[in-house]
Amino acid sequence: MPVLEQARLLGGIGSILMLLAFVPHAGTVFSIIGFILVLIAIKYISDHTGDRTIFKNYLIAVIIGIISAIVAAMMGVAGFLGSMSLLMAGGSIATLTGMIMTLIAVLILVWILGIISAIFIRRSFNSIATSLNIKMFSTAALLYLIGAVLTIILVGAIISLVAIILQIIAFFQISAGKAPPPPPPPPA
Repeated sequence: MPVLEQARLLGGIGSILMLLAFVPHAGTVFSIIGFILVLIAIKYISDHTGDRTIFKNYLIAVIIGIISAIVAAMMGVAGFLGSMSLLMAGGSIATLTGMIMTLIAVLILVWILGIISAIFIRRSFNSIATSLNIKMFSTAALLYLIGAVLTIILVGAIISLVAIILQIIAFFQISAGKAPPPPPPPPA
């Protein structure tokens, strides 16, 4: 099976699984499997085109996303537990204010990391769009970035959902796109 056909299938199926993140109980597992499949698909595209920055940028975006999730979980749980223990010990309004400020700080940090991650996804997808002549990747990339910026007002989640749908379409257009032949091997 040609590399681009594998990328098409893995990327398309992985993107569909990413949409299932909201399914109760199994959504997180589906989403993680989806991200892994998309990462493999992007690696195949990067190898096929000979452009290592495609995979590098997407990998950076995934790593930043993982860091963001870990930071959110750790800071959120620590802030909540710390504030709750102070409240149980007879804390005051200042304790409640501290808890709210911690939550706001965590949300701002996660928002900023999400924007940075979206920037790297955009770089990767724009390179794919240029290399494979499939402009839908550029559109999905732009929506990822807009969605990340607007997540602070919650409408960004809907835009990011649309970006994933366009990503699915883009991956399934790979076979229809006029992909250049693989680059010749480097001179020895």
